[in-house]
Amino acid sequence: MANNKKLVEAITSMEDDFAQWYTDVVKKAELCGYTSVKGCMAIKPAGYAIWENIQHELDRRFKETGVQNVYMPIFIPESLLQKEKD
Repeated sequence: MANNKKLVEAITSMEDDFAQWYTDVVKKAELCGYTSVKGCMAIKPAGYAIWENIQHELDRRFKETGVQNVYMPIFIPESLLQKEKD
C-alpha cells in the first residue's frame, strides 16, 4: 500500500466532509484496497473481521425480532458496463 497513489496523508475532518472522512479512515487503516476494476475494492482481513462482527450482531438482532436475512447479489447489466466503458 505504500506505493498506492491514493494513500491518505491526513484524515479529512468528519464535520467538513463525512464521505471523505470515511474513505480516509478506511484507507489509512488499510481495511480495503482498490482493485483494477473501477469502483470495486477488495476487503482486507481486518476489514473483513469488522464486517463479520457487524453481520453477527445484526443476525442476532434479526433473530430476536423475527426478521429474516436475505442475500441479494448485485448483477450489473452489460448495457451499464458498456456505458462505463464509453
